Amino acid sequence: MQRRAALPLALAALLAACGTAPPAPRQPVDSRLTPDAASDVAVHALGLVGTPYRYGGNTPDGGFDCSGLIGYVYRHGVTPVVPRTVAQLAGWGTGIDADALRTGDLVIFSPRNSRPTHAGIYVGEGRFVHAPSTGGTVRLDRLDGPYWSRQQVAYRRP
Repeated sequence: MQRRAALPLALAALLAACGTAPPAPRQPVDSRLTPDAASDVAVHALGLVGTPYRYGGNTPDGGFDCSGLIGYVYRHGVTPVVPRTVAQLAGWGTGIDADALRTGDLVIFSPRNSRPTHAGIYVGEGRFVHAPSTGGTVRLDRLDGPYWSRQQVAYRRP
């Protein structure tokens, strides 16, 4: 007798569970660099100027190398997943032409006819922030400067 009484209760519970709406589907994350996010990237990168260079470094306290700087800036505002090496950054995002370059884009440098060896974050007006070399600090340089203008450069938009 108790089994007969339990059956309608179990059936009612099952039907009530089926009557609830399914959870809303997760929306894909938009990884395009919006103008506001690009501005935040530039401000954040400029705020790190003067931080010591350290090979393999990826924090303000420990210092930065070029790809560590980029990873730190982008992870703290734009996207949690950023490639760690310059070679990987060279294939990250979308390649763009020089005339499409805008704040927040990446600049990837290669010696002529060679693989990429250095990268920075474009901050506008022909300038970029990067962590250039051992013994140096994160700094702001110009793309048309004497050294950088002789490098082959590619532009990427995350």
